Amino acid sequence: MLSFDIGSLQSQAAAVNGELAPDDEIWQEGDRRPTAPIRVAGRLSAAGPGRYYFSGRVEGDVETECRRCLADVSEHVAADSHMIFAESELDDPDDASDVFVLAPGARSLDLRPAVREEWLLAVPAFSLCREDCKGLCPKCGADLNDGPCDCAQTSDSRWDALMAARPNGD
Repeated sequence: MLSFDIGSLQSQAAAVNGELAPDDEIWQEGDRRPTAPIRVAGRLSAAGPGRYYFSGRVEGDVETECRRCLADVSEHVAADSHMIFAESELDDPDDASDVFVLAPGARSLDLRPAVREEWLLAVPAFSLCREDCKGLCPKCGADLNDGPCDCAQTSDSRWDALMAARPNGD
């Protein structure tokens, strides 16, 4: 469960233990959606009049592409999360970027939009299928991890001076 009654949060903190499904309506076109439900665990408590604080963990799995060879890569994403929810904007504009504003007169606090944002920030922008991935041939597009391609190796003459300076001509 990721929705909480604001009135009950005033008297005691709530344990958060829920999931956000990959097919939930909160996701938008172009989002890097998880392959399975995201697990959300932590604690949600009052942090002053009209303010609430979540501290916990967001984790799940995502399918991405290797940035060098475009192979499918499965990544586990886990991030500690600290979020502030407020009924109005904060006085300090520097803190406003980290605050999720609640609708005026809201009776419940839905963590899903904040969890979505935390997830999108935690998913790596670039992935590698393996540390020594050789990538694709820039001429024919062959996967160089499977072996060398048949393209003639060409060198750029601008690198000749550096190649000559290498010890043992390696």
